[in-house]
Amino acid sequence: MITLTTGELAAWLGQLFWPFVRIGACFMLAPAFATAGVPARIRVVLAAGIALLIAPLVTVPAGIEPLSARGVIVTTQQLVIGAALGFSLQIIFDAVTLGGQLLSNGMGLSFAYNLDPVHGTETPVVGQLYSILVLLTFLALNGHLLIIQVLVDGFRTLPIGTASLGAHGLWQLTEWGAQIFTGALAIALPGVTALTIVNLAFGVMSRAAPMLNPFAVGFPVSLILGLVIVLATLPMLQSTFVRLTGDAFALVRGMLGAGV
Repeated sequence: MITLTTGELAAWLGQLFWPFVRIGACFMLAPAFATAGVPARIRVVLAAGIALLIAPLVTVPAGIEPLSARGVIVTTQQLVIGAALGFSLQIIFDAVTLGGQLLSNGMGLSFAYNLDPVHGTETPVVGQLYSILVLLTFLALNGHLLIIQVLVDGFRTLPIGTASLGAHGLWQLTEWGAQIFTGALAIALPGVTALTIVNLAFGVMSRAAPMLNPFAVGFPVSLILGLVIVLATLPMLQSTFVRLTGDAFALVRGMLGAGV
């Protein structure tokens, strides 16, 4: 007759529950998973399936029950770690969307909003175009599989219950938040600069020929030139996104390997 002690049951539960918490928290924020097209129940099932597969490989601290006070602390640590990983990767997508919004404002399309299927909110059309393009690029580069790989490797470099992200890891995450603005500026700067020059030219033209209506002439020209700029800068958008993605995964690996 097989007998199981309470300690063995608690160890088995923790070996499955704590990886599920970390993976699930990451999937709730990570790109390609945390989209409006992926229901929350699908993310939960996927996180549970991955946790079940890697449970035999995960080292769980002995003597800590999941429902005890120390177990609650460990659960909170896993939530913070998973959310930090997903948030770090989601920042680059928000930077791309913000860059598209800045370009939309320069083109005169700031009033043209559509429902963004990626974020589930209304965004300018250029921002939505950029968001969909970089999501497809991310999937083509197997970024979703790389997220799972980084999560699985993280249980070896940052074991459950023995360490958290630490002050250094949290400070790295805080500094990484600036990429929302620097990345958006890197994406939108060429187009915004060209459109600014065009608007200045129409300003000079309106002073030289007061009878010329700058709104009737300038708006169609700015719109057409903006579309040309969007088409011409698509390769630069992809290269910038790939660079930001590499930096994001390097940051994630650094946080997982620098826990104290």
